[in-house]
Amino acid sequence: MTVAAGSDRPDPIRAVPVRHPGRWVAIAVVALFAAMFVHMILTNDRFSWSFMFHNMFRGPILRGVKTTLLLTVFSMLVGVSLGALIGIMRLSDNPVLSWSAWIYTWFFRAVPRYVLLATFGNLGYLYPELRLGLPFSDQIGSLLGVTVHGTVWGVDSNDFFRGFKAALLGLALSEAAYMAEIVRAGVLSVDSGQMEAAQSLGMGRALAMWRVVLPQAMRVIVPPTGNETIAMLKDTSLVIAVPVTSELFFQLEAVGHRTFNVFPMYVAACLWYLALSSVLMVGQYFIEKRFSRGFGARKDSGPPQAVLAAGQQH
Repeated sequence: MTVAAGSDRPDPIRAVPVRHPGRWVAIAVVALFAAMFVHMILTNDRFSWSFMFHNMFRGPILRGVKTTLLLTVFSMLVGVSLGALIGIMRLSDNPVLSWSAWIYTWFFRAVPRYVLLATFGNLGYLYPELRLGLPFSDQIGSLLGVTVHGTVWGVDSNDFFRGFKAALLGLALSEAAYMAEIVRAGVLSVDSGQMEAAQSLGMGRALAMWRVVLPQAMRVIVPPTGNETIAMLKDTSLVIAVPVTSELFFQLEAVGHRTFNVFPMYVAACLWYLALSSVLMVGQYFIEKRFSRGFGARKDSGPPQAVLAAGQQH
């Protein structure tokens, strides 16, 4: 910057834009690979697009989509509810509750889901019948000299632990272990002063957890829960271990094996899971936006707003 003669004002700055040649090279490389990928899709006849689109929307496939969605929804509902309970148990001052929750998460996080599903599909081997009723009814009846019918409810284990019910049970119990750690991390992310302030207003620990801590922890809990939901959608393809034959991937693969044209149906499976996962991602975006409202905004001094609001409702 120089000062012109006879003037107190400096000359305008001659700004030279910064060059980024590396960006253009990266763009060219990405464009090249994208063009190669599109060319492969359009010119390789082995994709059999007409065959694939003709078969991927047939009745058994759509019923498979329904089964996959039902497994995903119900497994996540049970997994999130049970996981929240176990996660709060992990934070309990009661050592029995805390260690019980730790052992649960240790076991179900350590066993692969495919192995767990195969095991649940064969639980009928341990007990041929599940019964609910009065324990030691036979012994009590013999002591009293009367016949005591202790069974209130009973079911054949081989019928109960198979198909959709066994798959749902295995997926939900496995998911609860992961959700317990997510909930625990979310609760620990909330400042301990929130709980202390809530209890100073007369709230019990359970009410303060429900009214004050968990609503703030949702900002941390929701993103990994969305990831777990998408992972659960994909893991429903593992229920063949039970087996559940009405599941989406099993039906698509069955069409491929029956027609001796397997690869196009694998591509169809990729497209179906991409579409369903994309819908879940959109839902996750709006839920995250809902629970992130007000985060990072300026806060005035004084009691936390969440505690004051919960105290007024209390």
